[in-house]
Amino acid sequence: MAEAVFRAPKRKRRVYESYESPLPMPLGQGEFRIFRAEMVDGSVVVRNPEDMQRLYRQGCFGKGILSRSRPDFTISDPKLDARWKELKTGMPIITSQTYQRRLKWARELLRRQGLDEGTVHRTLEDYTAPLEPPWARSGDAGRGYEEPNPESASQIGSPSGTEELPMNNGDSQEPGALGEPAERADLLQGGPEQHPPAPNGWDKLTCATPGSRPRVPSHDAQPGISGLHTSILRHGERRGPAEELVLVEEDLRDGSEQDSEPQRRLVCRRNPYSISEHLQLSLEEAFFLAYALGCLSVYSEKEPLTIMQLWKAFSTAQPTFRTTYMAYHHFRSKGWVPKVGLKYGTDLLLYRKGPPFYHASYSVVIEMVNERFQGSLHRPFSWKSLAALSRVSVNVSKELLLCYLIKPETMADQEMESPECMKHIKVQEVILSRWVSSRERSDQDEL
Repeated sequence: MAEAVFRAPKRKRRVYESYESPLPMPLGQGEFRIFRAEMVDGSVVVRNPEDMQRLYRQGCFGKGILSRSRPDFTISDPKLDARWKELKTGMPIITSQTYQRRLKWARELLRRQGLDEGTVHRTLEDYTAPLEPPWARSGDAGRGYEEPNPESASQIGSPSGTEELPMNNGDSQEPGALGEPAERADLLQGGPEQHPPAPNGWDKLTCATPGSRPRVPSHDAQPGISGLHTSILRHGERRGPAEELVLVEEDLRDGSEQDSEPQRRLVCRRNPYSISEHLQLSLEEAFFLAYALGCLSVYSEKEPLTIMQLWKAFSTAQPTFRTTYMAYHHFRSKGWVPKVGLKYGTDLLLYRKGPPFYHASYSVVIEMVNERFQGSLHRPFSWKSLAALSRVSVNVSKELLLCYLIKPETMADQEMESPECMKHIKVQEVILSRWVSSRERSDQDEL
């Protein structure tokens, strides 16, 4: 097997994460863990917060769907976190405008489920009423935190009245409306009522948000249920009645005091509409974890898939999966962290340790050929397209690497139906560099 000569990668100037030993696990530390993932619409997602963090920390596997990279999405406003940092509540803090926007989404969702305006109004009115914070003294329900005084620590204040969120009018009891508050809140917590699925993907959003802030269960949450709250029914699954609480910054001024100094307070409320953070694995990453490391179990319709089923399912979902996975397996085995290279017009990008620590060193183009370097190329290059791709790679401080997977001519197509075919595949790496005549002349002059 011929190998290319790799150059030292370029380290990032600012690194905000600490490097951990890659999976499956460091020797002699803890028990071997099998992570759980689900195959949804041709993609593989991980929902468990602990699994998500470990998969990303130990090998930079996957990407958070609501985050740039690490799955650490939180709805909390950074400016409000800094303003109220003395309180140290450990809860998400959002503005009143953000809360109203989420309330609007929840109202629209309930309408899409076929509920009348009266039921929608009463459901949200009961569900978003001010609550007693979990750490507050008994009898302080509905009281908020006043804005901190620069000269003294913040204390719990008692406003003259509790501001209610604006709701649509609908006080009359409509036929078929829900009577008890617990029944109305059941609509937002995944109760027994089954409603038609909402269009445009509304029914696929849940709110198990594994952000950097812990989820605070409500005072009436059942013991033994994790801090998950759902504002809608997702694929018919039932969720526990635990809730996600947020602190909403509200303005204490009335309409006649627009020119006065703003006075704010924090009010604890239920989040009416939350979106979940999931870790999305590429098909190559998922198969490497399941096949090479044996630490991932992929489920489809609540049934775990075998290695052969995964190989066939991934090959069907992505026609180039077999070729890209062989190259992915090769580079992962050599210590690189491969990522999708679509944004630079290639198949893979190679990182040392991972994207948080180093810039990508190589842009990889993968091709399957026979022993005479012939075959139906996935990406046939012309001199013009090859020069353009090389120029793009140079401009982003990367080298263009051509990875040829050499398949024996005696190998039948049936053997490609199993991942065991990789034992017979050889790899040829070629680094492509653009020849610059002026640079060549200067190098000769130095000699």
